[in-house]
Amino acid sequence: MEKRRVVITGMGTVNPIGNTVAESWEAVKAGKCGIAPITRYDTANQKVKLVGEVKNLDVDGLLGKRESKRMDPFTRFALIAADQAVADSGLDLEKEDLDRCGVLISSGIGGFETVGEAYERGLARGFDSVSPFMIPMIISNMAAGHAAIRYGFRGMCSCVVTACAGGTNALGDAFRHIRDGYGEVMLCGGAEAAITPLAMGGFTSMKALTESQDPARASIPFDAQRSGFVMGEGAGVLMLEEYEHAKSRGAKIYAEVIGYGANCDAHHITAPAPGGAGGAACMTQALADAGIAPEEVDYINAHGTSTPMNDACETAAIHSTFGGHAQKLLVSSTKSMTGHLLGAAGAVEAIFTALALKEGFVPATIGYREADPACDLDIVPNEGRKADIRVALSNSLGFGGHNAAIVLRKWEV
Repeated sequence: MEKRRVVITGMGTVNPIGNTVAESWEAVKAGKCGIAPITRYDTANQKVKLVGEVKNLDVDGLLGKRESKRMDPFTRFALIAADQAVADSGLDLEKEDLDRCGVLISSGIGGFETVGEAYERGLARGFDSVSPFMIPMIISNMAAGHAAIRYGFRGMCSCVVTACAGGTNALGDAFRHIRDGYGEVMLCGGAEAAITPLAMGGFTSMKALTESQDPARASIPFDAQRSGFVMGEGAGVLMLEEYEHAKSRGAKIYAEVIGYGANCDAHHITAPAPGGAGGAACMTQALADAGIAPEEVDYINAHGTSTPMNDACETAAIHSTFGGHAQKLLVSSTKSMTGHLLGAAGAVEAIFTALALKEGFVPATIGYREADPACDLDIVPNEGRKADIRVALSNSLGFGGHNAAIVLRKWEV
């Protein structure tokens, strides 16, 4: 069977720099930093003070107070982004074969806020007093389940849980689902809401988070002074469609998805393989899947977390994969603006990558000051750059050794 073409026809996001795609992209182009002091809880007894929070989002107004009360924040973020993506796609659900429409939305941690609140209630009042909605609020697949119910999508509905690689895995798996003929429409992406005292404490104790109190010097990928990632939150959701299906209804197209790689380091629960070997193999796999040579890639939206080990290993992986062409690549990390959205990161970054191709604008890695010899790529420091890019790759790497890479091509009629 001939593999079918897959395109992006709708996008939605809420994240630390914007509550819509348009607002977020304007912030990206302006190099806006979404990192600020935590407002959700008192940080007096915790080391980490900075995060990337979603700001000024009218959740009750968008979802309804009664409905939103029965969802964990990660599901709320997912549904708001999904509503945007569905509306943006212009899909007429009454004309669709809903058995051929599916959902694949990732979350790395799921309903962490609900877990914490339920435990405190249980300690105070007895554990049989917790909400009957607690279990459906905390399980990671519930964002996908709610979305399928909301739009009546009766095709495959799933949640890939691969830590920080999840958003990209969701996009790639949805791409394959359509390409290989199992459906025409897939709503896919990731959502995360892990800014809670317990989650932040856990990441702090494992030395993953920066303890910097300067928002301008907290999330600084590839900088020699980087000291850990900044926790972010939000969601990114994309509508993927089989090309002929999209064409037949006159849909606008942002970009084409042409390749996907997914593998595992099989090395360590948190540390990447030496020299970024797993990430390199994953990118190579994605390029082979796309049927393109390394020299055809113009831009990489890097995983770029701002941890000492990740950024050096990812740089090594890029050199290994692209050889001499690595010095010609534009490589930036938009986590410098948003922080790290865990399971939502890859989806939000795929949106930024698609827009970079569409508009010929490469996002910057903001906050960059001090060069690191171990990160010797053109990371587009501090200011975005106009460039005629035609093929781009987006990387995501997760705890457990999970690696995912997606390849997008500029859409030209």
